[in-house]
Amino acid sequence: MSFKGISQIAGSAMTAQTVRLNTVASNLANAGTVAGSEEGAYRARKPVFAAVMQDSGNAAVQVLDVVKSRDPVRKAYEPGNPLADKEGMVYYPNVNEVEEMTDMMSATRAFQTNLEVLSRVKTMQQELLKMGESS
Repeated sequence: MSFKGISQIAGSAMTAQTVRLNTVASNLANAGTVAGSEEGAYRARKPVFAAVMQDSGNAAVQVLDVVKSRDPVRKAYEPGNPLADKEGMVYYPNVNEVEEMTDMMSATRAFQTNLEVLSRVKTMQQELLKMGESS
């Protein structure tokens, strides 16, 4: 595989992990929001990745979609809450903060790994050029 192909794969993976980190940030930012109906409650979002072959013959990581979680939202009896429905229920997002933090750590490590791949490709290219100069 060429240096360019390796760089394209690592770059597309970094882009995908950036989407993943942004999704985690959105989920965590909305974790404490309250809604007056189940339909109005924020639902956690998750990116869907795929490895795709490009016309050039190289592979890449692509974000196919960002989907909403199907897990049920949490409802609580809070009759004094101004957003409570007629039965006194309010609805909280289905965001699991521990899961989101774990996902964030995983995405960060994956991003760092791909950054290291790019760094090593650059080093190998520089060494290859040095070998060509000394010949």
